[in-house]
Amino acid sequence: MTDIIKTLCPYCGVGCGLEVSPPVASSQNQNWKVKGDRTHPSSQGMVCVKGATIAESMDCDRLQFPMMRSSLDEPFRRVSWDEALETVANRLKSVYEKSGGDAVCMYGSGQMQTEDYYVAQKLLKGCLGTNNFDSNSRLCMSSAVAGYVQSLGSDGPPCCYDDLELTDCAFIIGANAAECHPIVFNRLQKHHKRHPEVKLIVVDPRRTPTAEVADLHLAIQPGTDIDLLNSIAYLLLQWRKIDQSFIDEYTNQFSDFAEVVSHYSPQEVAKRCGISAADIELAARYWSESERVLSLWSQGVNQSSEGTAKVCSLINLHLLTGQIGKPGSGPFSLTGQPNAMGGREVGGLAHLLPGYRSVSNAQHRQELEQFWQLPPGQVSPNPGRTAWDIITGLETGEVEFLWVVATNPAVSLPDLERVKAALLRSPFTIVQDAYYPTETTAYAHVLLPAAQWGEKTGTMTNSERVVTLCSAFRPPVGEALADWDIIAQVAKRLGFDDKFAFTSSAQVYDEFVQLTRDRPCDMTGLSHQRLLTEGAIQWPCPDKGHISPKRLYTDLRFATADKRAKFTPCHSRGLAEPPDPEYPFVLTTGRLYGHWHTQTRTGRIDKIRQMHPEPFIEIHPRDASKLGIEDNQWVEVRSRRGIAQFPAKITSAIAPNTVFVPMHWGYLWAEKSEANALTHPISCPSSLQPELKACAVQIVSLAVKNADYSSVSLLQTQS
Repeated sequence: MTDIIKTLCPYCGVGCGLEVSPPVASSQNQNWKVKGDRTHPSSQGMVCVKGATIAESMDCDRLQFPMMRSSLDEPFRRVSWDEALETVANRLKSVYEKSGGDAVCMYGSGQMQTEDYYVAQKLLKGCLGTNNFDSNSRLCMSSAVAGYVQSLGSDGPPCCYDDLELTDCAFIIGANAAECHPIVFNRLQKHHKRHPEVKLIVVDPRRTPTAEVADLHLAIQPGTDIDLLNSIAYLLLQWRKIDQSFIDEYTNQFSDFAEVVSHYSPQEVAKRCGISAADIELAARYWSESERVLSLWSQGVNQSSEGTAKVCSLINLHLLTGQIGKPGSGPFSLTGQPNAMGGREVGGLAHLLPGYRSVSNAQHRQELEQFWQLPPGQVSPNPGRTAWDIITGLETGEVEFLWVVATNPAVSLPDLERVKAALLRSPFTIVQDAYYPTETTAYAHVLLPAAQWGEKTGTMTNSERVVTLCSAFRPPVGEALADWDIIAQVAKRLGFDDKFAFTSSAQVYDEFVQLTRDRPCDMTGLSHQRLLTEGAIQWPCPDKGHISPKRLYTDLRFATADKRAKFTPCHSRGLAEPPDPEYPFVLTTGRLYGHWHTQTRTGRIDKIRQMHPEPFIEIHPRDASKLGIEDNQWVEVRSRRGIAQFPAKITSAIAPNTVFVPMHWGYLWAEKSEANALTHPISCPSSLQPELKACAVQIVSLAVKNADYSSVSLLQTQS
């Protein structure tokens, strides 16, 4: 190997290129040295604290050997790979033969490389004929997927990061990019500073670091996004600041849309949103006066019971003004995980198949059956179990075999006490991970050690459709294996040797890209060797000599049957669980700059732990005063599902009647501080993505609570 290995940061969907070099033999610091790759087109050499410190977690609390136990009240014992794989295969075969494919589920992750994802799809959706593969992208990007499909005909962000430096107006809604996608935000902020005429609008109930630099911050009440977007459309129509020729030639359903938004006057919407009508008008003015409008969103839009409708409502504004398919403009979803896009390309949700195909499409199923050389009808036409359906299936006993790969649902799923109770009921759970312990390993019968970042070679796709080869630069620890290899070895033990005769991840990738031929995500021109030689490449890339267009829909021909984009009119329904007198506050959750998801990596890095030493709850001063809560005082937060405790952070950065809690802490990192002990599983009917961003809660000062308990104890003593 050369001294410097080019790879990709394994955290967020920005997809920053990294250069890794080995430790200096004479140095006491034996960590690999990590810096930004200046040649990477997406990050241009920039890196945030998570990427800069990633190597420090590589050897911390690693799962090094297969382990098993017969029941959850027994300790794990170390076993050989042969024993572990035979046990998994035999149990899977037994469940499959007795109860069928619907009893078998795999729950994967945007941390998986594309090759890992593909082998899993081939085994479950192909050989086993069950679509019960879902991933934590269900909690992250499924509303964006559904919105793109409904409005434009296909998944796939139409924009690129270069648009950040070309736009006249950036409209960020439901995304704290400064903390969650910092390198993307750095590029946008530099452009904003260099060009004072460029407008930045941020829509968020919190005054986040993103909102602090905005020209206009709209601190709307949670659940009023569609009201705001429709009101902006109302004004654009009223002012005739629309692109009528684009609408007439390239879209459908405009009249239906115009009728819906006619009910959203700024005066009425301002009351519901909790902002001024003047600010709504200013946002519409900024949009109308800009030739190139770029919208960016993330979980604040997606994680909602009306997530798909929010995405469509935002895309409607682009269709109304012709702001798509040209530099500096378009609707741009910021992906949460490093390979959430790759997972979408390879069919890594329960309703998808590889190559941006759908399980509900008979032709798509037939194409897969022919390619995989399976009998007709082998690929099921029924969408598989989503992440939450897996939990309810455990509750009813319908799910008898659960395989969790590279994710931590015992922290990340909503209604966490219910999730934990369901996991306790699981007859057989495999957790395949690089780290031990995690909160989810407590519910496992089998632990399979996975090679992680830097120990295996594979591809990932970032938010702007750029595919990067993540090259291994050291061997796996202990007996750990790549995820694709583990899954393939189980498949062989089930009798599918001929379909999983891969000897390298490069072979897996070569097979997968053939399934993208003539699909919107065509990557047939890509290979590990080309990516190694030429560096990261954006799709579509249908042949080896092809220069990829940076943007989709530049010809204004969309991926629908008639090639027209579709206005999707949506009325606002609001929160699935609005506040009431008993639970008067709306809790919203989110990420912090230094931490990543459930801290499986970042919680093991000293510098990041010092940045974010404990969880907290943000409360507006007005609300804190009413409750008699002071800064840093511990409070108890209660929802209809659970209880959690946090020190209060009194700040005007949060809107009144709304509170904020970071979602990173599970019980391994702090006691009774799990945000998702409070959240509910009600989901968007289209994307089936849960509303993790909002639930109704009550807040009680622990000092008051303890005083109440003392009074009760005294009364009991006196009686």
